[in-house]
Amino acid sequence: MKILSRIVIFGASACLSFAAFAQDEEESYIYVTYFNCDVTQQDRADEIVDEVDKPIYDAAVKDGTIDGWGWLAHHTGGKWRRARYHAAGSVEELIAALESIGEQQEEEEDESEEFGKICNSHDDYIWRSVAGSGGDILAVPRGKVGLSAYYVCDTREGAADEIVKSVFAPVYEEHIGAGKLTSWGWAEHIVGGKYRRLATMTAEDWPALFAARASILEAGQDSELGDQFGEICGSHSDYLWEIRYENP
Repeated sequence: MKILSRIVIFGASACLSFAAFAQDEEESYIYVTYFNCDVTQQDRADEIVDEVDKPIYDAAVKDGTIDGWGWLAHHTGGKWRRARYHAAGSVEELIAALESIGEQQEEEEDESEEFGKICNSHDDYIWRSVAGSGGDILAVPRGKVGLSAYYVCDTREGAADEIVKSVFAPVYEEHIGAGKLTSWGWAEHIVGGKYRRLATMTAEDWPALFAARASILEAGQDSELGDQFGEICGSHSDYLWEIRYENP
């Protein structure tokens, strides 16, 4: 088995390959809402985000309420059609921002109601960045497209983190650069559903993303640690995302 075959599908998520919003000595947390939307109306949901949410979130970044935010559109993958995230230095700051921004969104009653009808269910996660091209913060800068892998892991997930940091990270770092990857990241579950780890990878376009992915696979080699990682985080769900909005 090739050492990187288990985690080569790093993606952009909200979490993913998410933007870095803190200094190296600080922690970075991200709150992501994954929406299930009516596919015939999801473009209208994008318009509402542009008209209503974007000014509110941009203002929150400017005044320091949050460190950053973004809106992702589903390209390929499971049931989630859209994802909205915001980042801060602590869980408490994430929740406080969620409440203050929510109050402002509610003032746009008609648009909020319309959005709720289009995207009428969701899943919420809070992630903490563990490793990535930004160090132990969520990777910056990010590309325009990304691939995310959401992992189900057992109780040895901490050991999986160490394998990522010590073995896989150097290989991914070699693939950061012009025409290659823009960012990669690895985040741990804090709050949410069944997925315990999030791997992210972004690039400026799809050809660059998949060329880097193929090169990483080719560079793989047999390793007991690769097998161990696969035993710990034995299943995953993959998504391709288009990064519609992000700030910074």
